[in-house]
Amino acid sequence: MAEAERIIGTPDIPEAEGHEGAEPEQTAGSGSPEAVEPDGQDADSAAADAAVDRSPATRRRRIILLFCVAVLAYLLDLGSKMLVVAKLEHQEPIEIFGDWLKFDAIRNAGAAFGFGEAFTIIFTIIAATVIVVIARLARKLYSLPWAIALGLLLGGALGNLTDRIFRAPGVFEGAVVDFIAPAHFAVFNLADSAIVCGGILIVLLSFKGLDPDGTVHKD
Repeated sequence: MAEAERIIGTPDIPEAEGHEGAEPEQTAGSGSPEAVEPDGQDADSAAADAAVDRSPATRRRRIILLFCVAVLAYLLDLGSKMLVVAKLEHQEPIEIFGDWLKFDAIRNAGAAFGFGEAFTIIFTIIAATVIVVIARLARKLYSLPWAIALGLLLGGALGNLTDRIFRAPGVFEGAVVDFIAPAHFAVFNLADSAIVCGGILIVLLSFKGLDPDGTVHKD
């Protein structure tokens, strides 16, 4: 019997199968942990960036939207001021909701809501700077909410800057026309409202981690 076993021999067994219960070697891309992204957050960010449409057509649409919002805000502000100057200035205030809200035309040489009347030229420079910054941001604008926010800022800044340039007492020293007078609050205009709404929207977008180019990041 022993001689027969010696003659027949023992069949060769592959090394991988020589040990019972041994696991086959895993290769890259086979679902092993090494194939998974080391940082899930980075993977999510990369996927979000890839989903952003950064085509030239998208950027053109966002820029068009920005300027449409800006033009609408500017025209509403300009038209309301022209109407106020023609019909309300030097007249008694008009009550809208009793003493809670009135239309009362005043000339404001300061910033929004009547602050800083001694720094008219400085506020004029700030408004012009805001317009330049918005124009530069528009070159990498792919986010719809950012287009609306920047449009509101641009329209409001242009509205008040127009007053600074063309109204008395002189160029770059003109007083802004304000007329919305809530009770226990400063008098303001539609340009101020557009600037505040645009600023609040930008703060919210920043908290959400959304950048003007459409990138979403998480701190």
